[in-house]
Amino acid sequence: MPYALITGASKGIGYAIAHELASRGNHILAVARSSELLEKLCIELEQKYGVEAKALAIDLTGEGAASAVFNWCADLNAPVTILVNNAGYGLWGRFEDLSLPEQQNMLRLNMGSLVSLTHLFLPLLRENEPSYILNVSGVIAHQPVATMSLYAASKSFVLSFSRGLRRELRDTKVKVSCLSPGPTATDFTKRARMEAMEALAEKFNMTAKKVAKMAVNGMYKGKAEIVPGGLNVLSVLLAKLVPTSLAEKFASDLYEKRLPKESGE
Repeated sequence: MPYALITGASKGIGYAIAHELASRGNHILAVARSSELLEKLCIELEQKYGVEAKALAIDLTGEGAASAVFNWCADLNAPVTILVNNAGYGLWGRFEDLSLPEQQNMLRLNMGSLVSLTHLFLPLLRENEPSYILNVSGVIAHQPVATMSLYAASKSFVLSFSRGLRRELRDTKVKVSCLSPGPTATDFTKRARMEAMEALAEKFNMTAKKVAKMAVNGMYKGKAEIVPGGLNVLSVLLAKLVPTSLAEKFASDLYEKRLPKESGE
């Protein structure tokens, strides 16, 4: 039975993807910071789906964290065939007002850990073909967004990297897909300190379960980019069709005008 490694698996989209993959007969290797939430997840997966589920509580922004994850999988002798790089978070506020260490930490998780894990696991995935890499980006990757400048840029990186790597691996049986969800009912807004955006987000939120199902379906079909939900597909399409300056203004106004005044002073 194949193994799927999922980062950020303790809640949100990662948690839902863990359930979706387990329901399709995959053993689960769950990685996140919270040991308590991970252990609860593993019990759920084993009892509900009869699969093996192992947990590793680790901060992926730490030095050597990616290697520690890889070595953990090696010690388990787990033939990983699916790598889901889901761990990540956002920060809301003007670039100059947010602390530099906090923003650098976000970049280490959103981009650095994803690149490191992909590089470490790719040879193993090549050995266990057919195999899959699913990187999680977002619809925000398709245009710059003021007050989320670095977060949007990090997700643009994930999308571009995924498509480039997919092209490099086109003659192999390692399929690379990028998931670009829009607003989803998770604790993203809470961690990003975006309470002022919650009421708006709730009007468009998809459930993490629905996003996960579409993500896994798209991954197995070998799609380059998976955009769940009609409104999100329309958002991506408009970002490509309308003038760049107009797309930037619309996206930025959506966030910038709701930023608490004290955050912009």
